[in-house]
Order: sequence, then structure tokens, then C-alpha cells
Amino acid sequence: MADVPAGLLLAAGAGRRFGRAKALVEYQGEPLVRRALNVLSGGGCDPVRVVLGAHAESVRALLPDPSIAVFAPDWASGMGASLRAGLHAVARLDPVPDAVLVHLVDLPWVPAAALTRLCASAGPEVVARAAYDGVPGHPVLFGRRWWAEVAASASGDRGARDWLAGRADLRLVECGDLGRGADVDRPDDLVSDG
Repeated sequence: MADVPAGLLLAAGAGRRFGRAKALVEYQGEPLVRRALNVLSGGGCDPVRVVLGAHAESVRALLPDPSIAVFAPDWASGMGASLRAGLHAVARLDPVPDAVLVHLVDLPWVPAAALTRLCASAGPEVVARAAYDGVPGHPVLFGRRWWAEVAASASGDRGARDWLAGRADLRLVECGDLGRGADVDRPDDLVSDG
């Protein structure tokens, strides 16, 4: 179905500030990578791909289907490398989806309902992102028209931030009533529950 966006989970980081790869960290008895995958699937994304880098084999072993993994060989250069690898993988799907929803592995308080809300506006021209109490966050929905531009601009740890900055066509989708967009940077973030 063309209007169903693909899901792209960026899970390649080493988690330097956290002290280990966040994809492998358990929260409420579940590894963050599995939790985020369940949110993508539950939110209406199909198919789903997971970008791996640090500890790729350990993370791949946690996936329900190892074939959904995409390895970013230059993952250590930052989130931009993961985003590029993921967008290239999604562009090779058959059929090519109209849009892709990009989610991050370290957002355990973003619920599937937030993704469902974003997915409702999927289309080849769309640029939308979740907002929490008016503050832009993740996930981000990119229509197929923009993938090459986003991939070309993605560098370092900024991902698509520069590409998104100041876009008049960016649609903010309020999700603060559904969950929180706080990310996990340090172990204490999980202890304090976000």
C-alpha cells in the first residue's frame, strides 16, 4: 500500500555518553531496539528497517527478523551516516513507499499512537515531525520526493537537522498529549523515567 510509510529505526550509535550501545539497553524488561521496533510496527509503518553500526551483530540478534537490518559502514561518523544508509535502503524497497518515518532507538517514551498520528499525513511530498508541547522532536516523516536531498545533506551527528531548519513546508504534528519526546543519554535518564 503506497500511502503506508516505511519505518526506519536509527540504532547504530555506540552510546558514548551512555557508556554502551543504547540499542542493547533494557528498559522495562525489553531492549530499546525491540521496544522502538514495536512502536514503529504498532504505529503503522511497513516495512521496517533498522540501521546498525556499533555492536551490529549483538543488536541484529535481538531483531525479530535479521533481514531488516541495514549496516552503516561509516556509522562512527555520526547519525548522518545512519540516515544516509537507511534512506538508501528504503529507496531500494519494492514497491518504493511514498514516505518513510525516521525514529531513533533512544526514545522509549514515544508511543505507537504518536507514530500513527504522523503516518496519517504520509505522502510523497510530505515533511512532518512530531512535536511535544510545541517543541520539535522525533520521529520525522519524509516524503519520497525529499530522500535524495536529505541523504545528501546528512552529516555528522546532525542527521537531517540542517535540512529541516527553516522549511516553510514542515508540518509539526503535536504529540505531547500522547507521550514524551525525551531521549536517553545517560543511565540516570532511565532511572528518572524520562
